Amino acid sequence: MNRRRFLRNTALSGSGLLILRNSASAGTYQANEKVNVALIGVSGRGSWFVRAIPEVGQNVVALCDANERRAAEAFAKFPQARKYRDFRKMLDEMGKQIDAVTVATPDNTHAIISMTAMKAGKHVLCEKPLTHDVAEARALRDALAKYSVATQMGNQGTASPGFRRAVAIIQQGLLGEVREVHAWNTGGGSGERPLPKGSQPIPDYLDWDVWLGPAAERPFHEEWLKWHGWRDFATGNLGNWASHTNNLAFKALKIDSLWKADASGDLSKRQIRVQAEVSGIHKNTFPKWETVHWQIPARGDLPPVQLNWYNSGGDAMEKNGIRGQIEKLLGRRMDWTTEDGNEWRDWAGILLVGQKGLLYSNAHNTEFTLLPAEKFKDFKGPEESLPRSRGHEREWIDACKGGPAAMSNFTYSGPLTELNMLGNVATQIEGAIEYDPATMKITNNAVADGLLRREYRKGWAL
Repeated sequence: MNRRRFLRNTALSGSGLLILRNSASAGTYQANEKVNVALIGVSGRGSWFVRAIPEVGQNVVALCDANERRAAEAFAKFPQARKYRDFRKMLDEMGKQIDAVTVATPDNTHAIISMTAMKAGKHVLCEKPLTHDVAEARALRDALAKYSVATQMGNQGTASPGFRRAVAIIQQGLLGEVREVHAWNTGGGSGERPLPKGSQPIPDYLDWDVWLGPAAERPFHEEWLKWHGWRDFATGNLGNWASHTNNLAFKALKIDSLWKADASGDLSKRQIRVQAEVSGIHKNTFPKWETVHWQIPARGDLPPVQLNWYNSGGDAMEKNGIRGQIEKLLGRRMDWTTEDGNEWRDWAGILLVGQKGLLYSNAHNTEFTLLPAEKFKDFKGPEESLPRSRGHEREWIDACKGGPAAMSNFTYSGPLTELNMLGNVATQIEGAIEYDPATMKITNNAVADGLLRREYRKGWAL
């Protein structure tokens, strides 16, 4: 079995293990062979993979970015790799030379690129958020059952010892029942912004069609390239940060189990209720501040839990009383200064409130503190229940080579993304929405249900 055939046949959708007639050949392969990786999106967040993939010892054989000006620095680092603007052309021309891809483009094109690569038999590591909307996340999750590829979403904290130990602490009941979770970020949103008017010449360094991807057709204007503030291209901090911060609660409290429920069963036992309070409802942009509440039903022997997300600048969080509420639970003043050298230690985080104690973790879920500190000062446990990781990218590479599925593979990160993107739906709707994760439907609001997906422009299809 040659190397590329080995990679193509890697099975990941079930246990994540590839069974070979001669198991010794798998060990030899993992020890001696490298994966040929194409990097799609190599500026901004994509620069992480420009560094990380060579660091984990793999071959970078191609780089692709619709904006050659922003990609110039990365392009220069790999003179032997082929360069592209259009990922479709790259996959067509180099399909036999590429084993896997990383995706770190604007949120708008994550799903279409990932799906195209999966259909071509390529393993995929897609940056967070996995997708732009709920329906895309469901499509990628479902596709993983069809295509034998290794996948991972880029919420790197999942691989950290801190995350995995915190999950064990919570799941082994050391906090007692957890019925209340608070997650926050002081980034806020852009608020209302005027749409760009008129058109400008398309720069020669930009493939505007590829950059737009499935988004609605429009003339080029440089203001669109400031994409983080536009709903058409971005997902706000619910995509940018909740993909990290909410991850601990989603995993430790087994919220993902609701996506495995029988669609013919009792709807009330799996339905999630979501409601948002916002500074304003904006069709094209994100509110300056948002508070989102997810009411999660019981899961097995775990009680119902309310997950609360607060995203606003520090002043708004102070005025809304959120800072005071969290500080009361923490038992101390939150550090939003750099006076002690901690550089805004508490600017984002998550707090799980249990009957026997609290667990406070940082924005990426890589570190945690048990509270009250005096009660847990001599705490040593618990037993480890999750496998140790060699690192987020290495974990994915190991899966590409036939090892176990990476922990944030699309079967898991798809539902996590759905949960977070429901928050973006709620910020555009007055009143609560009720979501059935088994059928991917909002059952009480047809307008909100329509926001689970978007219409792709002509020439683009998922």
